[in-house]
Amino acid sequence: MNELSIFAKAMLKERKDILLSILGGFFAGIAGVVLFSTSGYLIAKTVFVPPLYTLILLTSLVKILGLARAASRYGERLFSHRATFSLLSRLRTDFFGRLIPLTPGILNRKRSGDLLARIVGDVESLQFYFLRVAYPPIIVVSVFLATVVFASFFSLWIALLLVIGMLVTAFAVPAVVMVGQRRTNGQVRRSRADLSAEATEMLYGFIDLKVYGRLKSREEHLAAASAELTQAQQADALRLLRGQSLHSFMTFFVSWGVLVLGALLIANGSMAGVFLAMLIMASMTVFDESAAMATLPAYKRDSEFAAKRLNETFAAESVSGPGPEPQGKLEANAAISAELDQVVFRYAEDWRPVLSGVSLRFEAASKTAIVGPSGSGKTSILELLLKLHAPTEGRVLVNGRPIGELSEEDLWKSTNVVLQQGHFFRGTILENLLLEDDTQSERELLDVLAQVDLPNKRLEDPVLEKGENLSDGEKQRLAIARALLKSGRLWLLDEPTSSLDYVTERRVLEALLDKAKDDTLVMVCHRLAGLERMDRIVVVDRGRIVEQGTYDELMQSRGYFYEMKQIERQMIGQSGSGARAV
Repeated sequence: MNELSIFAKAMLKERKDILLSILGGFFAGIAGVVLFSTSGYLIAKTVFVPPLYTLILLTSLVKILGLARAASRYGERLFSHRATFSLLSRLRTDFFGRLIPLTPGILNRKRSGDLLARIVGDVESLQFYFLRVAYPPIIVVSVFLATVVFASFFSLWIALLLVIGMLVTAFAVPAVVMVGQRRTNGQVRRSRADLSAEATEMLYGFIDLKVYGRLKSREEHLAAASAELTQAQQADALRLLRGQSLHSFMTFFVSWGVLVLGALLIANGSMAGVFLAMLIMASMTVFDESAAMATLPAYKRDSEFAAKRLNETFAAESVSGPGPEPQGKLEANAAISAELDQVVFRYAEDWRPVLSGVSLRFEAASKTAIVGPSGSGKTSILELLLKLHAPTEGRVLVNGRPIGELSEEDLWKSTNVVLQQGHFFRGTILENLLLEDDTQSERELLDVLAQVDLPNKRLEDPVLEKGENLSDGEKQRLAIARALLKSGRLWLLDEPTSSLDYVTERRVLEALLDKAKDDTLVMVCHRLAGLERMDRIVVVDRGRIVEQGTYDELMQSRGYFYEMKQIERQMIGQSGSGARAV
């Protein structure tokens, strides 16, 4: 499918404004040609000392045409720009509508700076497609044809010369520009995307680059990317200037041709001399309307390349695109059950499955802990339950229904989630707590902060972007506080207390378990302390379930969990002895 088909469909929805802008541009062009033609005729006519009423009529016509041209040009600008901004709005909505179902997977496969360049720069560049690509040929052809018909009443030879000039400026000049542009097609956009990606990574990793002494080399790399973009922009600007210069040369060449041809026609008596100035002014004016044709190839290729990059963003994700949004909903005010049935899951670009034949059932109101070494697939289980990914094989059921039948919004609304890396927005503690509901009172919010052992935090305390002014432990506790404020009946916690000390961890877990006493809770954790209160412990290793049961059952069986517990006790004992020695 053509990359610009989405833009074409959007143009059909804005056809009223587009049609009005075309009419306005046509009348403005015709009014301009007639205005300057009349001015030339008026100047030539004054040589013969015409009657006063003739001069009054001509000067009045010039004024009327000037007002008509200004009004038409205003209407053309108004409707064309309104159509353009509406088209951009539709494109952004469509782009984000297609992008959201692909998260978070697409974030793992695209550099964030490059993705940002596509979201902002590539979508923004499509605004020129209508104004600089689709619109100019219509105006040029219509105004030129009208002018040629007008000129043919006075001289067919001059009309033929205008036709030749139109063909050269409308086709030959753009073709010359296009030939020079093929060698560097999309270079500016690629260079801009590379620079954006490099700048983003440098900002994200600034502290590490500074600590390890690699900031200077990274700055040089960024400067090289910036220089490459500057060079590409200069080359692109030179190509545009070359096209504009060729167009100006052709404009004057045709006007000189009209002058010479008109003089010959006057000399042999084929045309009255009073019309020469009129035809020269008409030729110079009509070529002003075709100036946009000189830069049309550049904007056309740039728009096509931007549309291609946007289309490539989704091409690798799904051939058919996202289907209709499921409408299934969960029962309100009831604990939720979930099940993984022979689930196999692998990431799109990974040959090794993260989960292999996993079958788990989480009963309503049960408390389950998932433990195991790093990279064993624990987090992937939570992501499947959140519908962030679809299983490669097998089924994921929620309340006995396939998760694909459930609305994502309803599922997430019914779920209280604490991820390993929670995001914090620039603002205040209050604004970061009230993400779902802003009806909680100040007293309720302060009580929640106290429950997660943040009694010294004030609601008006600032939070920097990504929570840069918060410690890892404070981030985790603030994320838990947000979860405590939600009303979901399914709790999915991914190492919620990994950055807390043992004492604080126990207090926070007590608050969590107390709030979720009647709900379904699934918690991924590395630490094994405090799991005695869990109904079941599932041990995962290399994407498979190696054992499961209650805390006492697993300790008595002296299997994988028992060995992990012994290792943890030894480590705690060694750290305690070291502390006492100090």
